[in-house]
Amino acid sequence: MDADGGRRVTITAIAREAGVSVPTVSRVLNGRSDVAPGTRERVEELLRHHGYRRRVTRAVRSPGLLDLVFNDLDSPWAVEIIRGVEDVGHGAGLGTVVSAIHRQPTAARQWLQNLRARATDGVIFVTSHVDPPLYAQLRRLNVPVVVVDPAGVPATDVPTIGATNWAGGLAATEHLLSLGHRRIGFVAGPTHLLCSRARLDGYRAGLEAAGVPMDDRLICPGDFYHASGFAAGTALLDLDAAPTAIFAASDQMAFGVYEAIRQRGLRVPDDVSVVGFDDLPEARWASPPLTTVRQPLVEMGRLAARTVLRLAQGEGIDSPRVELATELVVRDSTATPPAEAHT
Repeated sequence: MDADGGRRVTITAIAREAGVSVPTVSRVLNGRSDVAPGTRERVEELLRHHGYRRRVTRAVRSPGLLDLVFNDLDSPWAVEIIRGVEDVGHGAGLGTVVSAIHRQPTAARQWLQNLRARATDGVIFVTSHVDPPLYAQLRRLNVPVVVVDPAGVPATDVPTIGATNWAGGLAATEHLLSLGHRRIGFVAGPTHLLCSRARLDGYRAGLEAAGVPMDDRLICPGDFYHASGFAAGTALLDLDAAPTAIFAASDQMAFGVYEAIRQRGLRVPDDVSVVGFDDLPEARWASPPLTTVRQPLVEMGRLAARTVLRLAQGEGIDSPRVELATELVVRDSTATPPAEAHT
């Protein structure tokens, strides 16, 4: 029974009234130190008001959890995001549950069912679209949500973490233009991702600012993975007027472009310059080392984790939309174009 003589209040009800997650209320009850003073005071006041009493037989709750959800896990940049989230989670005494839902409704439903069975401090979606029904269910569970590199425009109350993708696309294109390239191929990422569209827009803006006419034949679709980079590189090199430089919207696709160039008996950068995007650890060890746009993947993971934990504790955030700066890293895969374009 609560203080007003009604039914016994639950931790979930306390969390909802306090505007925090269930694990945060549990940490207050367990005397944990990793709760903001203002949040602790608000929760304790509600516990007193409702006359909440812990059941003596209740087992001590296991350490808190962060849920990290990808569409796919078979990419090196996913590992970088995981590193950042785990850095923050470990420091806060939290475990990390990593899931892949593969854009399948059945997998998403199974994931949500599993989530209900465990107390999570928050959910971080990566390159995902959080559709309204799923978000509504998470809200009912009082689970805070953050999205890294969203697919589509997220709800206004869903915080997002990303990078300055447009600026990165512009910087890569301007670098190639400064070397004298005018026919610059572009291997795009998935069109449903905002980050992909921003990189393409940056490429277009760079060409327009330089007065270089757009040639849509120089833009090939890709999916951020090696095979699509190889296919796009092959298609670009098949053009009658092939590009002297290719900008791929991910490092993995850039490595696929490398392979396409080599299979033609051509060399990077003597015959074709190549730029990637991400600055994965492999970029510096490629042959030749890859010029690329660095996006701070590990820090994006850290910031997403810090943000979702602040929300879990009922704290406000400075901005719902955060973009971390990208940086052009010039290595050995770019040079001036050959005197005569290859055939």
